[in-house]
Parts: sequence; structure tokens; C-alpha cells
Amino acid sequence: MRIALAGGGGLGCLLASQISRAKSAHNVLVLSRTPKPIYESLDIQVQIVDYFNPESLQYALRGVDLVISTVSGREQINLILAAGEGTVRHFVPAEFEGKLWQRPPWDGSTAGTKAHALALLQSFQNRNLMRYTVFSCGVLMEIFHPLGLGSFDMGFRAGVSHPNSYLLNVTEATAEYAAQNAQGQPPSNIVCLTSVYDLVHFVVLALELGLDAWPREFTLRGDRLSVQELVETYGLIRNVTFSYVAQGYSNAQLLTTYYSQSRDELKAGFYRRLMATADGRYDFQEATLNEALQNNHMMDFVPMTFAQWLDKF
Repeated sequence: MRIALAGGGGLGCLLASQISRAKSAHNVLVLSRTPKPIYESLDIQVQIVDYFNPESLQYALRGVDLVISTVSGREQINLILAAGEGTVRHFVPAEFEGKLWQRPPWDGSTAGTKAHALALLQSFQNRNLMRYTVFSCGVLMEIFHPLGLGSFDMGFRAGVSHPNSYLLNVTEATAEYAAQNAQGQPPSNIVCLTSVYDLVHFVVLALELGLDAWPREFTLRGDRLSVQELVETYGLIRNVTFSYVAQGYSNAQLLTTYYSQSRDELKAGFYRRLMATADGRYDFQEATLNEALQNNHMMDFVPMTFAQWLDKF
């Protein structure tokens, strides 16, 4: 199977290197804006593409069966269009958070968003032109790394590359959360967590199942914790005592609006994610990919818990 990995750094690099070493023989192609000498030693082909040139993308995707995207925004939209209008059979978008039904639908107003990408993929699937699968993993554990997700060359477009971008401010030893959900009820505040390295391992094993067995969504995780359990685990292993800051949902909305108007998208994104956590967007009880691999006797690794990840890093 010929697989194109869109994005040559961070997650794309981890996926390309691991897929190229998988048990099944896969022809791996990396789509990149710039040359990537790192892939020469891995014997992986790199195709230089211009994400704003349809002909460049269509040329790169000739003969490709599966596209796995780690790019976002308009670049991903253009990639989906090129793949859907070509011969690509299956597409995996760079949308790795919570379950699909918990995400807000695309309202048609903002192009290049995650919701826009999913709506476009659904339209291609409805016309039997190209199928897609979302790998929903909740929150990446690396978001809590002392140097931030950016130290893994990830999270820049999503606004989560820097330290203290979600729930915890380690510098000030505070844990901030939303005290109600959108309906004014007690919040979910439960989070599924997956290490980026386990996410890569999950995707490689899913390839062994075969594309025909892939549903519209796979859920996968290494851990599932309440916000309080998450904070307590972090504090215990890192020897930090956190003070809690409870935000009312309406106040979190006001803060989001204020920081958006102030063009401080880092802070605005922080409060959007608090509200999403309260609404249960990063939580799912059933981990369908974990179960599929176990049922097929392919679960040859144990994904890290949050405590194990903290102890490792």
C-alpha cells in the first residue's frame, strides 16, 4: 500500500519512520514544503509540495492509497480536495481530539477549521469518492511537558505548543477549570489521555487491520482521568502543590471573547479548551481501537498511563 504522510516534522516524522518499519510492507511518501534530509537515512521518499497549488498536490498524490495528514488550516483543506478529486481511497485528517459527535459542526462561516475539514471529508464519503477515519485520542500527554508540545515540533497551528497551554500553569502552580458545563450543570471534566508515541503505535497497528476494517472513527487512549485526578497525579509525581481556580462557564466565555478581541489567541484557546473539557469533548468511555486490536490479538504493547508518562519525562 502506498501511504502519503502530509507534514515532514513532529508527528509526521514519527509516523513515517514507524510505518516504514511496520511488519507489512508499505511504500511511504512524505509530503513536505521543504527538503527533509533526515529521511534519506530512513530510505523514505520526500515529495516537495505547494499546498496552495492544486497541480502540485495532485501530482504528489498519484498512486497513493492512503493519506495521513498532520497539517491543518487551509493547507489541509486543499489536501483533502486534491485527494478526494484524485484516486486516494482513504484519508486520515489531523483531528486527534475527542469523539466526533461531541464536536461543534461546521457553520460554513470559517474556512480552514477542523469542522470544515470534517464536513468536506463527509461530503466525499457521501459521494463514495473517498472514505475517511478520524483517530480520536483525547488530549496528548505531551501538552503537559515542561517545555510544551512545541518541543516535539507539534501544536503550533493549534495554539498548544507552549507550556501551560491547558489546565495547568506549572509556573504559577495553579490548576484552572470550568465549574459548570454549557447547560449550567456539573461539568464532565474527564479527560482521555494518550502519549504521542502510543498514538503512532496505534496507527501502525491499525494498518495491520486493513483499510476495509476502518470505521469513520477510532477512539484510543492510554488513560482516562478526572481533572482532579490529573492534577493530583501531576502534583504527586512532580512534587508540585497546585491551587485550584474554578471559572464559571459564562466567565470562561467572557474571558475567551476578551482575549480573542485582544488578539491573544493563546489565552483565548486556553479558555476554549476549559469549556470543551467541561462539556466532555475530550472524554469517551469506549476505546474502539484498543478493543479492535485486543480482539484481533494484535495489542502487543501496553499504552502508557499518565503517571507512567510523567515518570518517564
